[in-house]
Amino acid sequence: MPPTPDGAQQQVRQQDEEQRLRELGYKPVLARRMGGFGNFAISFSVISILSGCMTLYGFGMGAGGPAVMLWGWAGVGLFVLCVGLALAEVTSAYPTSGALYYMADRLGGRRWGWYTGWLNLLGLLGAIAGIDYGAALFTGAFMNLQWGFEPTPEKTMLIFVVILLLHATLNLFGVRLVSVLNSISVWWHLAGVALIVGVLAIVPDHHQSPSFVFTEFVNETGWENPVYVAAIGLLLAQYTFSGYDASAHLSEETANASVSAARGIVRAIWVSWIAGFVLLAGLTFAIQDYDATRASETGVPPAQILLDGLGTDGASALLLVVIVGQLFCGNAEVAAASRMVFAFSRDRALPGSELWRKVSSRTQTPVAAVWLSVAVACVLALPSLYSATAYGAVTAINVIGITPAYVIPVFLRLRAGDRFQRGPWHLGRWSRPIGWIAVVWVACVTVLFCLPQSSPVTVDTMNYASVALAVVLVLATVWWFVARRSYGTPTTAAYGDDREQAELAEGIV
Repeated sequence: MPPTPDGAQQQVRQQDEEQRLRELGYKPVLARRMGGFGNFAISFSVISILSGCMTLYGFGMGAGGPAVMLWGWAGVGLFVLCVGLALAEVTSAYPTSGALYYMADRLGGRRWGWYTGWLNLLGLLGAIAGIDYGAALFTGAFMNLQWGFEPTPEKTMLIFVVILLLHATLNLFGVRLVSVLNSISVWWHLAGVALIVGVLAIVPDHHQSPSFVFTEFVNETGWENPVYVAAIGLLLAQYTFSGYDASAHLSEETANASVSAARGIVRAIWVSWIAGFVLLAGLTFAIQDYDATRASETGVPPAQILLDGLGTDGASALLLVVIVGQLFCGNAEVAAASRMVFAFSRDRALPGSELWRKVSSRTQTPVAAVWLSVAVACVLALPSLYSATAYGAVTAINVIGITPAYVIPVFLRLRAGDRFQRGPWHLGRWSRPIGWIAVVWVACVTVLFCLPQSSPVTVDTMNYASVALAVVLVLATVWWFVARRSYGTPTTAAYGDDREQAELAEGIV
């Protein structure tokens, strides 16, 4: 049977994307089975308002309180949308799994690409740790409500490892399953927010006043300067608004990627912006006792809000909604991080690249890269066994690793000026003003989230994100002198006479 007009058009677009990938220097080896909605869905799932907003809600209660959480969300969302718009424009021009580091390499040279790749990788792996450990915390809170389970650090770590293994296994079945789960995730998140906010608006007898929700400032950080405290409190929003580069990392598996991946980034941000504000407002209006909520025995303040307002059964049911949303989020992040590991190894940037770049001939999935991603995420979360503030540091690792990586290609695109060849999705005359807003914002938040979050600064309250960033930059510099002769993104000629380079980029076993 000949293809239908729609089917024929889709086939032509796919062939165009495959040709574009070859022009960028790579032979297509991943299965291009994800549509535009699926590409949007993976970034929306990774942003996951049911993960970021809920897991760091307790942090926000002490670092500025309701006023900073609500207005901070509104302001941060606007600036992040500028970052996303600027990044989407560059993504349209370079739709590859390497994404950020490939863009930086092409626009600024090998060293720019190298450091961007290492920052991006740090952020992605830190995100897996933050998301899945947050899911473990909420799972412990659910078990506490249901069976009196005591969520000790050791037990929480065990739940975390089980979640990591689940996500690794799901990712081994191929991108089609990942795409289906992400599509379900979109509707689960939107329906979940509507359900949580709706129930909290109707059932509890008491609600906070609008003046409390939008103007109450709370400082439990130990720092006296309210401006500093409010700035630190932005971590809740900035951490949640990360991971939208997943659309770019899955571009080699997306139909019409030059447009779909760019749209996926932008749509994921603005939909999350609106839904997240509604969720935060709904939770804050429903607080019954602020101090008791912060000191909840469940270890998770949003669980206490649900418990106080709805009782044990209602709280347990809605916690399940949140936990499933967080599991969707972690699964999507493993997919994005593993593609980054695969792509970076394809260009021989990682120790052991020969192993991490291999792709299964059966599922067309980078199996070894999936396992490496979850293993490193597990190591990053280990300090949570010994420090109550370690989780905040893990989330900050994600922010200060991945956020600079977002804006480096944007900065290089601005520096390139007219030399930058736009893709089919671009900002037109708004490209430069939006790009510079993105650059300035990221420079500010990168410095901000290296600063200590609690006072006095001790071994337990130290913000180890700055240490992690320094360690990664040092390791990247050392490894640069080892691998600089072999590292590099390919040219089109790599698939002509250079058979060894072509086989390296293919990486199929």
